[in-house]
Amino acid sequence: MLKPPKPITKPKRPFFSSGPCAKRPGWQPDALGGALVGRSHRSEDGRARLKLAVTWSRDILRLPAGYEVAIVPGSDTGAFELAMWNLLGARGVDLLAWDVFGRNWLRDATAELKLADLRTFEAEAGHLPDLSKVDFSRDVLFTWNGTTTGVRIPNADWIADDRGGLVICDATSALFAEDIDFNKIDVLTYSWQKALGGEGAHGMIIMSPRALDRLASYRPPWPVPKLFRLTNSDGILRGVFEGVTINTPSMLCVEDYLDALGWVDEIGGLDGAIARARANASALYDWIDRTDWVEPLAVAPATRSHTSVAMRFAAPDLIERSESVRLDIMRGMVRLLEGDGAVFDIAAYRGMPAGLRVWCGTTIETQDIVALLPWLDWAYAEARSVM
Repeated sequence: MLKPPKPITKPKRPFFSSGPCAKRPGWQPDALGGALVGRSHRSEDGRARLKLAVTWSRDILRLPAGYEVAIVPGSDTGAFELAMWNLLGARGVDLLAWDVFGRNWLRDATAELKLADLRTFEAEAGHLPDLSKVDFSRDVLFTWNGTTTGVRIPNADWIADDRGGLVICDATSALFAEDIDFNKIDVLTYSWQKALGGEGAHGMIIMSPRALDRLASYRPPWPVPKLFRLTNSDGILRGVFEGVTINTPSMLCVEDYLDALGWVDEIGGLDGAIARARANASALYDWIDRTDWVEPLAVAPATRSHTSVAMRFAAPDLIERSESVRLDIMRGMVRLLEGDGAVFDIAAYRGMPAGLRVWCGTTIETQDIVALLPWLDWAYAEARSVM
């Protein structure tokens, strides 16, 4: 094969990790200058900053009336497990899994909570399970965007309006990038370090009036750890939905999240954030369409993510080779790209088919996606040449 020349122009911000993700354009550490370091999060000023994070999130996301927002421990993982530990067991559960994290929730349901009435719907990497088989008289759990596979649900049309159970959605790599109909969701979780490039360790949970009713009226049969507890003997801990946190938050991280929300406001709010992610993904998918050695891991075009774009090697001679050969090429590409400081953190997730994964979320600049592409062609040719 004719090897392309080594590119000259590098992405200005060569950070394409799918989590923690790139910070907003122009971010500098002095953005945290107003952080309440050395102050108590329970002080009047501390509570005000935390409440602002909650209310500003609600406003930017344009949540329906009656939906509540809370800051919780443990990133999106903690938020989603908190929902599972507090809410499940009242009805049968349908759980959908088509990526690594969806299967984490499946393991929790089977091995930890040991749900007696559980139906699971799984799909191999690159595909969605059959959504038409879901029974909305039961509680339904799913991941909107499979971060490790790059497979998303195209919309929420398959979710029943007259559902009897709760719909619980892990949306951490979809929010601020996909058009989510919140009226179809009863519990939605996300983290600051994904779509907004915030710092890790803190999660967010959004609960509908139906979910809040379940929380108030139902007590699960298993112990709920203190870090997951949203109720006490008097009922719901209402302060949690006003910014009172279950444990001590990092006020530096809170300030960083507020900075990210301010940037979203500046770029046109939620619509502006979604438009940026779509433009980024479009630039990458256009290149994939005209490139013969790579293809999207997501098979159906409508299911292809706008954030974590996962790719597999598609050259016919490579498809015939072993997975270990393809892994060697992936590692060789990563080594070359990172050695030149051109591109960082784009290897496929462990356990997925060998290939690449490029984050295209709203904090990424389209010009950096465009600058990335010649480097991918160069690195692939170089890695192939030493096979």
